[in-house]
Amino acid sequence: MIHRYIQFYSCALLLLLGANGLQAQSSKVEITGKVISTSNEAVEFATVMIGDPQTQKPITGTTTKEDGSFLIKANTDNFFVEVSFIGYTSKRINEIEVVEGKLDLGTITIAEDVQALDEVMVRAEKSSTEFKLDKRVFNVGQDLSSTGMSALEILNNVPSVTVDIEGAISLRGSSGVQILINGKPSVLAQDQGTLGTLTSDMIEKIEVITNPSAKYDAEGTSGIINIVIKKEEKKGLNGSISLNTGTPNSHSVGLSMNRRTEKFNLFTQLGAGLRTYPQEYNTLNEDLITNETITSVGSGKKNEIFYNLILGADYHINDNNVITLTGNYAFEDEEDLSDATFMRYDANSELEDAWDRNEVTTADNPKWQFEMNYKKDFKDHKDHDLVFTAQGHFFGKDQSSEFKNTTTYGSLISEEQRTRTDFSDETYTFKLDYTHPFSEQVKLEAGSQLVPMNVSNDYAVSTLIGDEWVESAELTNIFEFQQTVLGVYSTGSYEGERWGVKAGIRMEYTDVNTFLANTNTENSKYYTNFFPSIHTSYKFTNMFSLQAGYSQRIYRPRMWDLNPFFNIRNNFNIRTGNPELMPEYTDAFEVTGIYDLAKVSFNVGAYHRYTTDVIERVTTSENNISVSKPVNVGSNRTTGIEFNAKYDATDWLSFNGDLNINYFIRKGLYEEVSFDFDNNQFTSRVSAKLKLPADFEMELHGNYRSQLQTVQSLVSETYFMDFGVRKKLMKGRTILNLSVRDVFATRIRESVTDQASFYLYSYQQRGRFITFGISYGFGKGEAMEFSGQRRRR
Repeated sequence: MIHRYIQFYSCALLLLLGANGLQAQSSKVEITGKVISTSNEAVEFATVMIGDPQTQKPITGTTTKEDGSFLIKANTDNFFVEVSFIGYTSKRINEIEVVEGKLDLGTITIAEDVQALDEVMVRAEKSSTEFKLDKRVFNVGQDLSSTGMSALEILNNVPSVTVDIEGAISLRGSSGVQILINGKPSVLAQDQGTLGTLTSDMIEKIEVITNPSAKYDAEGTSGIINIVIKKEEKKGLNGSISLNTGTPNSHSVGLSMNRRTEKFNLFTQLGAGLRTYPQEYNTLNEDLITNETITSVGSGKKNEIFYNLILGADYHINDNNVITLTGNYAFEDEEDLSDATFMRYDANSELEDAWDRNEVTTADNPKWQFEMNYKKDFKDHKDHDLVFTAQGHFFGKDQSSEFKNTTTYGSLISEEQRTRTDFSDETYTFKLDYTHPFSEQVKLEAGSQLVPMNVSNDYAVSTLIGDEWVESAELTNIFEFQQTVLGVYSTGSYEGERWGVKAGIRMEYTDVNTFLANTNTENSKYYTNFFPSIHTSYKFTNMFSLQAGYSQRIYRPRMWDLNPFFNIRNNFNIRTGNPELMPEYTDAFEVTGIYDLAKVSFNVGAYHRYTTDVIERVTTSENNISVSKPVNVGSNRTTGIEFNAKYDATDWLSFNGDLNINYFIRKGLYEEVSFDFDNNQFTSRVSAKLKLPADFEMELHGNYRSQLQTVQSLVSETYFMDFGVRKKLMKGRTILNLSVRDVFATRIRESVTDQASFYLYSYQQRGRFITFGISYGFGKGEAMEFSGQRRRR
């Protein structure tokens, strides 16, 4: 947010000082150019002043855009140009040659001011959240309580995003969200659990796109969350190292290094660690016809040893061509341990049977990904470029489980079972994007994308009979899932000084095949869809602008939505898939007002989503065995208001707030049962940041999510608090962090399903996490506090 303040006050000061030099006549000279640093990186918000050579006073001025470019109109042809930015030496241009009313200054390079560097490191930090035309950017490095967190945990601190205790991600209350890594589908985003291999010190920022344009993949009915991995490009050898430890086990080490020359940029990220997720839970199943009840009370823990390696290189062939190669390997060694006590009661609440169920599950999860990216910049315009991307990724899971039931009361026979899972996911992405500006205001974008996917799940269940393990044919199967999506898009945009508009359309062809080996059942679907989008913005003043947008989205059923086979972790509460699922479609409308005042900045937005063929989990129960299966159930209309604000109360105290309230109407019919209902929900998040003496900083996050109604269940409210404190050493190169997540251990998930013939209750809790971390930056690298920002070097 400080950059916006710099921009506003710089322009105001220049205009005030130069007011006497302005004349009431039409502009004579149009001045353009681009400002970069000595490391060839665009400098955003640099001040460009047009001055009078005689009086040395400003005539007019502006600040540079995100790409470093600027455009100024002056009503005189006798002037000089001066470029300045905090942390850099100013550059003055006196030799001016105006041709036919235009002056193109080309590329202007400004050098780092070493003496001012320490001041820049302290004062030029970005705010935690930035608001842009079509997205919000959450800078991870400014969040003190993120120490030692995985990407999944960090997402829960991002405005509009909610992650429940089971790891399910939702955006504005909707689970139909697409997760990207560096703007592309990734093996690390395919399964929510695999996001654990990305730690906070690897992540630069998280972008939330609630209403994407046609340029983006149409997947994700509620929007897109893009996780951007750090990659610095400073000359020389730079890097940082971090070490975290905590309880329950939260131990990790991370190393980030970068080597930059004139032609090459080599970068690497390494991470390794051990994490433990404890859990306490209990369930109740009641058959309202027979009045029989089954309860379970248990605890468990999931231990994860994880490794992550990212290697990459940029090769600048020349000024207009660059090629990037990136490889990523991640590995998880998982161990799930749990013990639960089950009890069965008859209609008179008399205990009939009791048994202990023990589970030991081990799994190896290797993941790899490679990417080749080629970008060509055309000489006629700075934004005229062609980008080709080829990417491949693989995710595997080799898992085995052992379950042992030991009878403690009644006549049940103790038994043992085993399961085996061999899972693989192989996906490739080929993408071509072309951008052609016809002028500074008008731009055309076009491109295509091909994504073939091949997934296989080999699952088997065996029971110990005597001394022999016998495979259960009805619970064993190979499920194969193949999907190919071909997309083509085109967008056109106009962006003036105050008003802008962008419209486009995307066509996607989808071919899906599923195959069940044991029944020789094949299911094929193919469909073509068109996804239009339009976005517009108007800047009323420097402090207020209005944005509006519309887009159409799709959510395609995934592997685990379609696979009809299930695990046997709890034989009385079973989750399974449905190969007959169809995709759901959403029309999304949004209007947002953005205010940027001296000490307060906030935005207020209203949105509406209309979704058809909504995918919901519907539960049936027989003999106290509940089966939850996803089905297409009617439509959903959601209308909501979202409010985000930041208030800088003093130089040492600031507040951030996030509030989302929505009202929804459900219409649906499944197996002659009506699922019509309406309700509302809201989420809120408030944080306070304090700068204390002796370079200490402290931060508090409060989170609340209201009670939520689904088609059959009522999910209880959730509230919890996170805390963080930081100490800077060695002028910020060394950072000490302490974070406490869920300070009061109040993050609990309870759900009740109360139907005509059965009643279900579920309770889960993970508890408090405490983590201490230390990080150190070397070369021109920065300690991990600054991983969420990229200052110009």
